[in-house]
Amino acid sequence: MVRDTGKYKMDMCTGALLPKILMFTFPLMFSSILQLLFNAADIVVVGKFAGDTALAAVGCTSSLINLITNLFIGLSVGANVLAARFFAAKREDELSATVHTSILVSVVCGVVLAVVGCFGAYTFLSWMGTPENVHALATTYLRIYFLGMPAMMLYNYGASILRAVGDTRRPLYYLLFAGVINVLLNLFFVIVLKLSVAGVALATVISQCVSAFLVIRCLMGERDGLRLEINKLRIDPGKLKQLIQIGLPAGVQGVLFSLSNVIIQASVNSFGDTIIAGNSAAANIEGFVWVSMNAFSQASMAFTSQNYGAGKQERINKTLWVSELCVIVTGVVLGNLVVLLAGPLLYIYTDSADVVAAGVDRLNVICKTYALCGMMDVCVGALRGIGYSIMPTIVTLIGVCGLRLIWIFTAFQTPRFHTTTWLFITYPASWFITFVVLLIVFIIIRRRQLRGGIG
Repeated sequence: MVRDTGKYKMDMCTGALLPKILMFTFPLMFSSILQLLFNAADIVVVGKFAGDTALAAVGCTSSLINLITNLFIGLSVGANVLAARFFAAKREDELSATVHTSILVSVVCGVVLAVVGCFGAYTFLSWMGTPENVHALATTYLRIYFLGMPAMMLYNYGASILRAVGDTRRPLYYLLFAGVINVLLNLFFVIVLKLSVAGVALATVISQCVSAFLVIRCLMGERDGLRLEINKLRIDPGKLKQLIQIGLPAGVQGVLFSLSNVIIQASVNSFGDTIIAGNSAAANIEGFVWVSMNAFSQASMAFTSQNYGAGKQERINKTLWVSELCVIVTGVVLGNLVVLLAGPLLYIYTDSADVVAAGVDRLNVICKTYALCGMMDVCVGALRGIGYSIMPTIVTLIGVCGLRLIWIFTAFQTPRFHTTTWLFITYPASWFITFVVLLIVFIIIRRRQLRGGIG
């Protein structure tokens, strides 16, 4: 019997995988791209109307923001995996406990992040070696940005729960509405009110509040175990433990990724304002390719989780291979398209030829090989879907962060290799090594599961 999943939900346990993965992925992909477009609006507006110093100030905060937030956002992975598993197994009470625990955890995480970010902004930027001429602006941007953390956490956790049951469309609609508000406020605050980086930060906070309100309202209108009721908000100890077991390693992995990126950003900072601005613009463009690939990683996790919960073992391996094929095509096509159009794309962000040249250098190294990153992420999603979250963290620690840090603190310090090109080469090298190890780990675990050696 096929479960009635409603207008927006999806039964991932029956039918052909490829069409369903694409149906799940495209709204998620468009949602992520829209989010980046609206974030890019921040950078474009300050770059065009407030100058390259303001552009560098906003750009140099992204890796730091990711470092601080990824640990808490990682817990939403646990919410996604558990919700998908209980939904497919039709365990409504456990699904409800997961929803209410996750939403309350998101609020607590958001408040903690707001306090840490607001009070620690200046110090964190100093540790990164942020140039003096952008330090004050970057601090202002960071403090205002972190005021919106409770809303950001609410949206991320709420959207993760909806996506766990196959609903990727409504988070897209909510993000589109909030993003339009973000862009309009960007233009008003920066061009009309001349608020510079404070204006784009304030616009971001307001738009995050809008998206959080919409996703919470959506959950409150659901039925059965997915329905959110304010009077039922409480922490279920059992579900919190499971959230932490799955989500915390995912969060730690995100922190490890971000830590290596912060160190790389600090190394980029040593090359001056022009390189910082070029790197910021290029990284923003890369983000469009990454989120397109990452949608397949989330599909891998969601489909694997539902099929694991429903006991459909034969569909788990197939989900991985279909997702890998999709992410390879996406990464190769979009990555090389970005390289081909690098110059015109970068001129959207700045009028400086030197900044554009610096951005082209980064895109030439990273985007040509970006499919490797997507292949790695799909393996991570599959492992988390079958309940293994610690192993990807260990592999990431050794294969990604370890390699990058060793390179930065050894060969990169020598005159021969102290260039941005050699700095960026650490990305594809670490992706490839980590993907190979993760794939081997997945194959070993699945063979043991099918033999009944692991639950």
